[in-house]
Amino acid sequence: MADTERDLTVETAAPIDAAKGAEIMEKYEKESRTRSFASNPITKASYILCLFFTLYHLVFASGLVSTQNIKHHAIHVGLVLVLGFLFYPAFKTSSRKKVAWYDWICIALSVVMPCYVFYRYVAWTSTGFRPTTLDIVMGTLLILLVMECSRRISGPALTILSAIFLVYGIYGRYFPSIFQHRGYTWTRIVQYLTCDISGIYGSSVKVSATFIVLFIIFGEVMNKCGMGQFFNDIANSLAGHTKGGPAKVAVLASGFLGSINGSAVANVVTTGAFTIPLMKKTGYSKEFAGAVEATASVGGQLLPPIMGAAAFVMAETLGVKYPVIIKAALLPALIYYLGIILQVQMRATKDNLHGIPKDQLPRIGQVMKERGHLLIPILFLLVMLIWSGKTVIMVAFWTIIVTIVVAQLRPISRMSLKDICDAFVAGAKSTVSVAIACACVGIIVGVCAQTGFALSVASAIVSIGRNAVPNSPAISLFLTLLFTMVTCMILGMGLPSIPSYLITATIAAPALVELEVPAIAAHMFCFYFAMFANLTPPVALASFAAAGLSGGNPMKTGVASVKLALAGFIIPYMFVYNQKLMLDNVGLLDGIQVIVTSCVGVLLIAAAIEGYLRGRLNPLMRLVSFGAAVLLIDSRPVTDIIGIACLILILVLQMFVFHRSDNRPNAAAA
Repeated sequence: MADTERDLTVETAAPIDAAKGAEIMEKYEKESRTRSFASNPITKASYILCLFFTLYHLVFASGLVSTQNIKHHAIHVGLVLVLGFLFYPAFKTSSRKKVAWYDWICIALSVVMPCYVFYRYVAWTSTGFRPTTLDIVMGTLLILLVMECSRRISGPALTILSAIFLVYGIYGRYFPSIFQHRGYTWTRIVQYLTCDISGIYGSSVKVSATFIVLFIIFGEVMNKCGMGQFFNDIANSLAGHTKGGPAKVAVLASGFLGSINGSAVANVVTTGAFTIPLMKKTGYSKEFAGAVEATASVGGQLLPPIMGAAAFVMAETLGVKYPVIIKAALLPALIYYLGIILQVQMRATKDNLHGIPKDQLPRIGQVMKERGHLLIPILFLLVMLIWSGKTVIMVAFWTIIVTIVVAQLRPISRMSLKDICDAFVAGAKSTVSVAIACACVGIIVGVCAQTGFALSVASAIVSIGRNAVPNSPAISLFLTLLFTMVTCMILGMGLPSIPSYLITATIAAPALVELEVPAIAAHMFCFYFAMFANLTPPVALASFAAAGLSGGNPMKTGVASVKLALAGFIIPYMFVYNQKLMLDNVGLLDGIQVIVTSCVGVLLIAAAIEGYLRGRLNPLMRLVSFGAAVLLIDSRPVTDIIGIACLILILVLQMFVFHRSDNRPNAAAA
């Protein structure tokens, strides 16, 4: 039992210093391991290049300059490659103070690539993209540059995966029959991947060169003007004084910030530096404190309105409008966070953990007075996206401009020209890791499209599900969902969120669509489990980063994260079996029913995991709680009634049968 007289104030739990945060970022997020140049001219040149990168994309988004898609994508990839080879050393032992000679060669070749596209574009379009020998040589160099740059930035996993797909494209005739295809020559593969908008310059780079880069810039501008501090202060004022308040603050602040910045590890370090010390001081264990921060940070990418730019990427991929995506994503994301909050509350009540005294917390009125104007850009973004009829690219551009203007309204958020330029430079650097991963994903997506691999995988997954229990469509669907979940989590290991979604949507989603699961539910299912790869050992980057901040055991923190996020693992099954959860064609009564049953379901899951409801639960009651939660996945009235009846039964038993003093916290906690 925690000490009820614990002296908890904001001052007694000092934030983790920036140096340690940077060290953890570099350890668990390869994208943070950049050079810091010893040469002042190179430092200035890299700054100017990053500024040019951002300004080019802003000018393109404004519509002042337009060009063919393949040319724009080529410029985007070329700039990303230049920045990648400039900032990221080839090996761990390479110097991080100067650029090696072979990096300069790679940089020069990266500059040549978009120039060559401009040079050959007319010839390609007039001859139907028939390649010459020089086209194949340049295309091969582009593939090698993209794979090498991806290896440096994201690690070997994505590079190895893309290499495997290239081998598969050539030697497909030798693969098992279900994945077999006729095989393509290297010339055909290079042509498809580099001389058209079907491979490296295809859909994955399109989302990087349009949506992702703009929303990363938007996020960096918001951070520069103090949005992160605003979210922390709001969360503290709303929940800091309640039982286990710092954990609830971590959940709220990480959710708000994570929706904008789109990086789970960066979110963990940014908000965790303040919330984890407070959680530990409250009385939460190191592992639980780290798990709260990790699960909340990962969930930010599931939370509208921005979802780390995934909302816009998904809308583009599915060919639907943005409001359709946020409507479908809203309720599942809120239920996910409700599950975390409930577990935090139950743990705090069970262990008698206090919050922060109110006099140590910011007042919401004061917070809104100082920084409330920073909500204007987010409201502007939503209004423009839903009602203006403008393109996402144009809305993103104007939202960045509005953010800069609004920030000038008060001294606390005001930015100088240098601050704005610094935000633009930070946006360019942050874009590089995601953009190069998208370019490498273009190789995988291109080979999948050329060979029909995605359809083969879908057929294989569906076949396994159907053959396991013949003549049972319900079980076949469940097994297919299970295999798809595992596939998504494996493919999502260690990758940025958007590239991870693009891979899983290409390879795994068609299996669910083949079983008549609505496309939006199939894609959201894949996206959820690609995100949860950041929580689940053995490659749980968000959990491990949180453990680095909390001082806890990384594997135990990963296990604790899975427990906290368990509702999130069940929610995708819920919206596949019951599309009403995605608010699709739902009336008022149906909407109330799905909200009530979903909330009851996550309450029961939280109770089963924590072993606590009104009082402590014995193992049998925990088992009943979890079984009842599973029943609520099914949308039929019978299963809903049974699930709710189980909750009532548990409450009645606690009140009248198992009512003992050890079922309740002591009087001081009441």
